[in-house]
Amino acid sequence: MELNNLLSAGPAALWEVAPGVLGLRTLFVNVAFVSLPASSDWILVDTGLGKFGRTILDLARERFDKPPVSIVLTHGHFDHVGTVKELVEEWNVPVYAHPLELPYLTGQTDYPEADPSVRGGLMAAAAPLYPHRAIDLGSAVRPLPEDGSIPGAEEWKWVHSPGHSPGHISLFRARDKVLLAGDAFLTVKQESALAVVTQHQKIHGPPAYFTTDWEEAEQSVRNLALLDPRIVLTGHGLPMEGPEMSAQLADLCRFFKEKAIPQQGKFV
Repeated sequence: MELNNLLSAGPAALWEVAPGVLGLRTLFVNVAFVSLPASSDWILVDTGLGKFGRTILDLARERFDKPPVSIVLTHGHFDHVGTVKELVEEWNVPVYAHPLELPYLTGQTDYPEADPSVRGGLMAAAAPLYPHRAIDLGSAVRPLPEDGSIPGAEEWKWVHSPGHSPGHISLFRARDKVLLAGDAFLTVKQESALAVVTQHQKIHGPPAYFTTDWEEAEQSVRNLALLDPRIVLTGHGLPMEGPEMSAQLADLCRFFKEKAIPQQGKFV
């Protein structure tokens, strides 16, 4: 698919988030194509929903004309690993994830079922339909180094940001303070179908229907805010930058319990 066509494609949207960072929305979840300096190499962060494998492959071929050096997963929920098996088969590249996320990526442990009782909108109400079974990437998946580095991506560090899942990570580039936050926090109210369709831009907590540890989730948001990000691409929603983004993130930290934690739910 040509880039100009991709930009106007209904279920997909494409953004130049920051120098060397290209964001792609696959229906309602984002992936990132990250160029690496001083080379033509790149990494893919998350793999989006299933059925978007060809879109990712076509964009990668047109933009880079080569496979990534690796795929890095912020976590293993279905909407972030939907095309990972297809891409690994096509590219034969390693997949990196936090050690605590590996059981969900090697067929050992299923995630808890998504919780519709958190309410908040149609996306939450549909939670029983969301897959939660582990996938098995076998030897293709590897643990990220303990020192926070990302193999082959010298400018980037991973930051453990659990709560939404035990091994959730975010990625940060210090020189220009670009944050790929995964689902640690979002720029859309993911529980609401209306907000998802309109992409109403506002910083929110992680998707409530899949978040299992709210104390860790709150601490993760605070830790990411301390990085003082200037540009953010989250797992859902539009990229954000500037003073308004910083103010909304600070507000989420200050009032996390009121703004992010649902009044009810099996993990509350």
